[in-house]
Amino acid sequence: MNNIIDLQPDWISEPYQTIIDIIEDKQMNFVDFGEKMEYPKSYVESLLNGNESITYEIAEKLAKVLGGSTSFWMRREEQYRQYLEKFEEIQNEKWIKELPLKDMIRYRWISDSSDVYKSCLDFFGVDNLDNWMKRYSELELNVNFRTSRAYKSNIASIATWIRQGELQANNIICDAWDPELFLETLYKLKPLTRSKRPQAFLPQLITECAKCGVAVSIVPSPSGARASGATKFINDKKALVVLSFRHLSDDHFWFTFFHEAGHLIMKHKSQNIFIDLERTSNTKNEEEREANIFAGELLISEKYRAQMKNLRGNKRKIISFSQDVGVSPGIVVGQMQHLGIIEHNYLNGYKRYFDWEDINESIFNLQNTHN
Repeated sequence: MNNIIDLQPDWISEPYQTIIDIIEDKQMNFVDFGEKMEYPKSYVESLLNGNESITYEIAEKLAKVLGGSTSFWMRREEQYRQYLEKFEEIQNEKWIKELPLKDMIRYRWISDSSDVYKSCLDFFGVDNLDNWMKRYSELELNVNFRTSRAYKSNIASIATWIRQGELQANNIICDAWDPELFLETLYKLKPLTRSKRPQAFLPQLITECAKCGVAVSIVPSPSGARASGATKFINDKKALVVLSFRHLSDDHFWFTFFHEAGHLIMKHKSQNIFIDLERTSNTKNEEEREANIFAGELLISEKYRAQMKNLRGNKRKIISFSQDVGVSPGIVVGQMQHLGIIEHNYLNGYKRYFDWEDINESIFNLQNTHN
């Protein structure tokens, strides 16, 4: 998004700058200029600040006071306006290229229309690109702050992913945000981690969270958005958790969900939105570290942690331990990897992997039930 926001015309100046340059060349002070223009001081200041366009009447007076012809000043204004139109067109084209357009169409977030620019504006609920940048400029600081240089995501793609989550959340009817009830509900949802089918656990996850004021949106991450989860408060009474099912494994999905829930429970509101692009136990962000600890403790409490060191590659022990703590074997392995007990490529066969066909079916069935 930097290459959009930071683009400013530096090879063509605004007309007001030409006015100032000529005033200075003529060694005329601005007070004298204003008196000769015969306009109120406030209007002259607005003209010199670039807040007024050069009309025919102004062009006539500029010709008399500063020189040049009326047509010169009118051409100066017209050329600049033409440049702005061209510049805006270039900005719009660059923006569209940054968006994950193919995925937006493939996932049917937008229609494959001839006016792609308008379709994208409608998707984001904005009138123009300036309004889009104002709304999503916070994402850049947030993501750059929490992401290493070696792990980059396209800000426009992340904004697209979050927006689709917001649109889904609009269709989820929630009770008012209740942090105490949400914490109780999280412990009740923990057994769902052992469920094998998204059709079984996703509807219950979404329904129970809605009772606490939390809308859970399941949105695949489009090209350029390496996001696992995101959290924000839509308003004081409704929170949003967006989950991408990135990697499609049970340990990654559930750890991400409880991590995002931790942000809400611990009232991490120093930023408007939290975006998780990678999971690491070595994060320097204190709020991310706290959310990691919260998720890890809820899934496998501290009193069981020492036992994991003795599991290693013993299948019977891993299965038995997972039953004792009430989570899936894949989550046990994922936590062992996360804590550095085993390598990240070891024992992955214990993890359960999902596919998007089952995920989409569960979401579709839930939507039909609500309708």
